[in-house]
Amino acid sequence: MKHQLSELGDFIRDQRERSAMSLRKLAETAGISNPYLSQIERGLRKPSAEILKSIARALSIRAESLYEKAGLLEGGDRPTVVEAISADLQLNAAQKQALTQIYASFVGAQDQEET
Repeated sequence: MKHQLSELGDFIRDQRERSAMSLRKLAETAGISNPYLSQIERGLRKPSAEILKSIARALSIRAESLYEKAGLLEGGDRPTVVEAISADLQLNAAQKQALTQIYASFVGAQDQEET
């Protein structure tokens, strides 16, 4: 449980930093206190589903992704990004190929930054 809360906190912090949002701004936008959000990010507190929903809304991400990290929702068999692109009926073959290449370049760039 402790490990799961730590992962949730790390994920929220990463999303907040990617959004270039301060802890104070996220707490304000989500309608929770700074200390409480700090405790969530450090893996010390387990937030309710309602709090997670508020945080997700403030970060403009899906609440389900936070629910999964918190262990409130089991991750279903979601398709990968490439599978989703391939299955999209609104895209033609050239568009699918272009999106797949762009995605691969982003993922490759991210992998290089982490090493």
